[in-house]
Amino acid sequence: MTDALIKIGVLSAIFASVFLIAQLLVGGAWRRRVATSAVNLRLRMIREGGSREDVVARLRKNTPREFPGLPGFIATRLTATQRILMASAVPLAPVQVIALMGGIFLALCIALLLGARAGGFPLTFGVLQMVIVLAFAAAIGLPLMVFNIVAQRRRKRIEEQFPVALDVFVRALRSGHPIASAIDLLTHEMEDPIGSEFGLVSDEVAYGANLSEALEDMAERWNLDDMRMFVVSLSVQSETGGNLAEILQNLSEVIRARASLYLKVRALSSEGRMTGWMLTILPVVTLVGMFAVNPGFYLDVARDPIFVFGFPTLLAIYLVGFVMIRRMVDLKV
Repeated sequence: MTDALIKIGVLSAIFASVFLIAQLLVGGAWRRRVATSAVNLRLRMIREGGSREDVVARLRKNTPREFPGLPGFIATRLTATQRILMASAVPLAPVQVIALMGGIFLALCIALLLGARAGGFPLTFGVLQMVIVLAFAAAIGLPLMVFNIVAQRRRKRIEEQFPVALDVFVRALRSGHPIASAIDLLTHEMEDPIGSEFGLVSDEVAYGANLSEALEDMAERWNLDDMRMFVVSLSVQSETGGNLAEILQNLSEVIRARASLYLKVRALSSEGRMTGWMLTILPVVTLVGMFAVNPGFYLDVARDPIFVFGFPTLLAIYLVGFVMIRRMVDLKV
């Protein structure tokens, strides 16, 4: 009996020791994680020791800007590319991304030409066309498609977060916070991407920018009508007065109703949009994939003289179809 009690006591002591050690280790690791973690990217960079100026510069690196010295079509495309890079949270500046894509494009062109030459294919003008198109699709087309998909997901996320942010903003106003304090509350409560965006607004206001202009810049960066309505509501209320909390509460309800209608429209048009995506992406993926598996399948055809005229015609038809499909599935609500 005594031996059994001793064993039970020893086992209990071992269990208690292991339990206490585990609690100390897990508790210490959790406290360190809480101390270093943050709800969004801006707060994380600040906690890692970054100054406010550096944080603002890094977050505004890909802010879309105008190109008045370039032709309208090129300037529009560059601005749209900047907006995609900003929305997809690419950590590189647009010039760096363009330079990286250009370097990969040239490297692929050289590698494909050397590979075609080593495979015994003559370097005709048709082969050169095929190499340029393949390198462009692999180095520029596919990355831009990936960036666009990521950007659309983040835009959808910020559209979902915005009514919630308005609700938090309204509660802060009703509890007595001023507008600047309510915006600062959003920077600590909301996750990315909207948490860091309101953090940028808070920092810009702290550095002396006008609140309406800072919010308007945020709306222009994301090109969202919901944010523009929020900016207009603040501007009108500051000039005419009124219950701002009630105005923003009504705005939140309108945005949710509009989002509900938008989701219904997307559900009804989902088949057309999926068809558009497949018809847009599948030719590019098929071209690159087939060439990677069997280069001779295309290079043999590229030596035919009619290929010099037929291949650009196919590309033109593809681009026309791409534009038409995008316009057909681009539904405005």
